[in-house]
Amino acid sequence: MALPVEEWRLCAARCWASLEPALRERLAAASLHDTVRLGCGLLRPEAEAVLRRLCRRARADKEPAAASFYREEGNRLFGRRHYAAAVKLYSQAASHQLPGSPEVSVCFANRSAALFHLGHFEVCLEDIARAESHGYPDRLLPKVLVRKAECLLCLGRLQDAADALSVLENKIAMDGIMTSPTHQALLKKLNQLKIKIREKESCPEPAREACGDIQRKSEIWEENDSISGASSSLRLNFDLERGRHLVASQDILPGQNLLKEEAFVSVLCPGESRLLQDSSETVWDTRVTNADLYCHRCLRQLLASVPCRGCSYAKYCSQSCADVAWEQYHRTECSLGALLLTLGVFCHVALRTVLLAGFAEVSRLVGWSHNSDKDLYNPEARCKHLSEAPDTRHGTRGIPGCNDNGQYQSSYQAVFNLLPHTEKHSPEHKFLCVLSVVAICKQLQEAGLEAAVLNQESCEKWSKPKTCEKTSNELSPELKTVAEAMLRHVLQLQCNAQAVTVMQESGSGDGAVVNKKPVRLATAFFPVLSLLNHSCCPNISVSFSGTAATVRASQPIPSGQEIFHCYGPHRCRMRVAERQQLLSQYFFECRCQACLDELESDVKSVVSVRNSFCCPSCRAQMQVGEDMLCCSNEACAVSVSRESLSHRLRDLQQQIKKALEVLRDRKADQAIKMLLKCQMDAGNFLSPEHLLMGEMEDHLARVYATLGKWQEAARHLQRSIKIVEVHHGPSSVEIGHELFKLAQILFNGFAVSEALSTIQRAEEILSVHCGPQSTQIQELQEMKTCLLELPRSVLQRT
Repeated sequence: MALPVEEWRLCAARCWASLEPALRERLAAASLHDTVRLGCGLLRPEAEAVLRRLCRRARADKEPAAASFYREEGNRLFGRRHYAAAVKLYSQAASHQLPGSPEVSVCFANRSAALFHLGHFEVCLEDIARAESHGYPDRLLPKVLVRKAECLLCLGRLQDAADALSVLENKIAMDGIMTSPTHQALLKKLNQLKIKIREKESCPEPAREACGDIQRKSEIWEENDSISGASSSLRLNFDLERGRHLVASQDILPGQNLLKEEAFVSVLCPGESRLLQDSSETVWDTRVTNADLYCHRCLRQLLASVPCRGCSYAKYCSQSCADVAWEQYHRTECSLGALLLTLGVFCHVALRTVLLAGFAEVSRLVGWSHNSDKDLYNPEARCKHLSEAPDTRHGTRGIPGCNDNGQYQSSYQAVFNLLPHTEKHSPEHKFLCVLSVVAICKQLQEAGLEAAVLNQESCEKWSKPKTCEKTSNELSPELKTVAEAMLRHVLQLQCNAQAVTVMQESGSGDGAVVNKKPVRLATAFFPVLSLLNHSCCPNISVSFSGTAATVRASQPIPSGQEIFHCYGPHRCRMRVAERQQLLSQYFFECRCQACLDELESDVKSVVSVRNSFCCPSCRAQMQVGEDMLCCSNEACAVSVSRESLSHRLRDLQQQIKKALEVLRDRKADQAIKMLLKCQMDAGNFLSPEHLLMGEMEDHLARVYATLGKWQEAARHLQRSIKIVEVHHGPSSVEIGHELFKLAQILFNGFAVSEALSTIQRAEEILSVHCGPQSTQIQELQEMKTCLLELPRSVLQRT
């Protein structure tokens, strides 16, 4: 959630309405500096009380009762052999335990058992080491040592396995004679493992071929001297209408790499369930969100998370990531977890941006923005000044965000110079933002974290001399500087926030065909990527790997043409009116070619034509009208109200939803009957190319795949692909993802020749949009290698 929770937004709106009209006018016209100065006195005790109450719902602290609940739930699922679900619950249990406690060591040990059953032996060993380092109870240690030896044996590390068994034998000898059935079973297991080690030593397994044998295409790359992370095929330009923008300095081919940029800052989106719990609830939430699945620093997918030492919210892929995050920003954020979850991701990004930049750099740039030479230090004014300059052939030195050498780097200076559009935000929104920012800075001050924010060893040198200058409820001058920078960043994010997306499995994930869809994972500042202007018909694709963004050309781009990104509204997904409405948040009216074609001519929207209704009588297309739709076939001339057709569409969508719920209950035959009936009903009033027709074919393909009926699944998916191609084009990334699914179905159905040709087409498309190193490309290459290694007689038959 980018903005604060609704209750806080409503509270801020009430506070705004209660202000004197003259004060509202002053705030509406105030600079960022003056807005913060005025806002510090407007966070009233009653508003702070509301915020404290809301923060109690977020539950970011460590709670022993929660740890016990999650561990017991994990044990229950482990007993039912639901090992993957048990791993997640043990991780949640560990996040609520204090580091170094016997309880957290038991969580790690239990998780190692589930990981062992899942075959994740390396990660299992890491958890065993964690359990030992956190003081795992001595009486329970033997069974963990046995598991350690088994892991090492499975990994072929025979000497290490023998050493682990030797440690176990020494412990047994020190503990004395053991006669209980449990101890006898332990001795029996130990002897069995020793025999297995001797057998493997006498008959060593043949060395496995390296799994990295698949040839990976290397990407040609020559970095730009002036733009950090950009290809030399780009140049930075400026004009008043388009502002800063990137242009092709040479002809660019589809798939060519144009930009590789690491996010200056990123914050994981927590998921709604984090904010829905009430403090009176006694039942803990077992739902898993992205906050449980991805590292909070590097955004890598988590298998066995390392919890934060201070809160239950932050989780990491390794101790190294946890330590770096703690040093760079989390030691300050940790105790503010509930407040940051309540105030939304934008406020969190703003705080983390300031912490990563360091107070010295923040103070320097905020000071520059106050300089009397507004044309030099205000981004909007500098842009206007540049556009009026008689000659800008001197290069990029004067462009906001560039350093003294004319280089545009992915730096805090570049972030600071992104346009906040201060005068274009509504006064009410600015008021909400300043109240939220002031609340964070007050919490920092009250928690004694000011020194950490100011990069000082102790807060004494800042707080003691200032006590005579400020009341206990007033922010220090330094924290006012921090608040001003944070307010700037919150306002910038409305136009410059970049969603970091990941292809995530949808459905249960236990089928032979993996269905993936893009999901928003995090919100980030990418200062170079932010240079790209919007088009509803872009010429690039953006993909993500962790916190890194890669931009590739999705079509040929001739020299001199601007590089265009899509901010979300795309011509293939929305009508022009919908696109213009959504783009209003960016404070510009889109004049891209797709919008001009629809607004200034008789050209109908791609979406309007293809997602249209058909005549219930003769199946001809219905002509668009306000309230009544008429059949385009003059001989028919049937008229139907738009409302009745829209009602039928809503009913159909509900029936499809019920069919998918039946499928989730593993009643595939019943789901097929329901979907086929939906398909028949849809054919009576939807155009054959309507996207919902394609979705139903896709759902049917999925059901038949769960039954192992591969030919039927392929037939339905091929029909879906034809509809997707009509909407998005034959070379779109959407077609690439659909072909990836078809390749899996054909591979599983042993349709070798069809599978190979589908794999080739999917590779060609996905390598353009996602690059040759993407996970899907690697999976396609593995399928191809497997098929080509089949005996020639089999290949000839298929």
